[in-house]
Amino acid sequence: MPESRNLDNGQRLFSVKDLPSRVLIEEAHKDREGNVHVLFQPENHSSIFSQKWLRENCYELNSHFEDRSERKKKLWQKGSFESGLPFINYDSMRSDDASKVLALRSLRESGFFVLNDVPTQDAQVLKVIDELGFTRETNYGALFEVRTEVNPNNLAFTNLGLGSHTDNPYRDPVPTVQLLHCLESSTEGGESILVDGFKAASILREENEENFQSLTNTWINYRFSDSKTDLRSRVPMIELNDNNEIIKVRYNNRSIDTINVPKDKMRSFYKAYRHWSEVIEREELKVQFKLSEGDLILFDNTRVMHARTEFSQSGKRHLQGAYSDLDGLYSLLNRLEMKNNND
Repeated sequence: MPESRNLDNGQRLFSVKDLPSRVLIEEAHKDREGNVHVLFQPENHSSIFSQKWLRENCYELNSHFEDRSERKKKLWQKGSFESGLPFINYDSMRSDDASKVLALRSLRESGFFVLNDVPTQDAQVLKVIDELGFTRETNYGALFEVRTEVNPNNLAFTNLGLGSHTDNPYRDPVPTVQLLHCLESSTEGGESILVDGFKAASILREENEENFQSLTNTWINYRFSDSKTDLRSRVPMIELNDNNEIIKVRYNNRSIDTINVPKDKMRSFYKAYRHWSEVIEREELKVQFKLSEGDLILFDNTRVMHARTEFSQSGKRHLQGAYSDLDGLYSLLNRLEMKNNND
């Protein structure tokens, strides 16, 4: 009713504290269009609902909304992409809503996609973000360079191989989307590796429920510190929602701080920690490929772990990275899907 919600934006015009402590339905009936009219007492308040809305929002018929948990994701491992990885042409993604929906659905369901033929220009990664959402700026800047440096403040800026990890677990909230754009690639090695952290966590749960619960119930510290920055967080390695569904995973052996848990939990935690670190490095979980010049990978940093193989010091390997967040990208996907449903 007009007195209940703003007609322009649909937001409520009253607070729950304004409702009587005891509300009753005095009468309910359908009109000729099939809408349901409900008369509430003691305020003699009339509300009108479509049958479609009532059915879609019935808590006995429908489960809760959840776009972040494992429940509606496609969990994957090495052999899951028989028809190829989700590569999408950048120009098509920019100009065609159908390609954009395909890319964003891949992010929502599988946790990543790869754009090819992205112009190899400085800061192009930020232009890609502008097509989809908003840049999440950090102490590394709006974007960061991934190439060999002298005295780097992060091992990512060396030619060493990196184990499977998520980025920035020392930051709360963590950037939920990461992008890496390949500008140059003439080295030997340096192949990208992806691991579905939700799949790894589900394997951990199947193999040892006690270890799984240990990592969901034990909060630990992560830390990143250099001459200008000191970032700290206290979070679990595996995070669940209220229905015990996995919604986030964290693993970064380089950034974990001193383990400081109660002594009666220490042994069980390390047992679970070792099991978790072993699962995520299993070869059967790893999807491995090499980014070519002009390729850009975008992935869910709360789900997909990434790694790379060591690369030679001869030749050049230059990537530019940046962060964004899932809410902006999911918002765009929701709007595009609603548009398609209404067309």
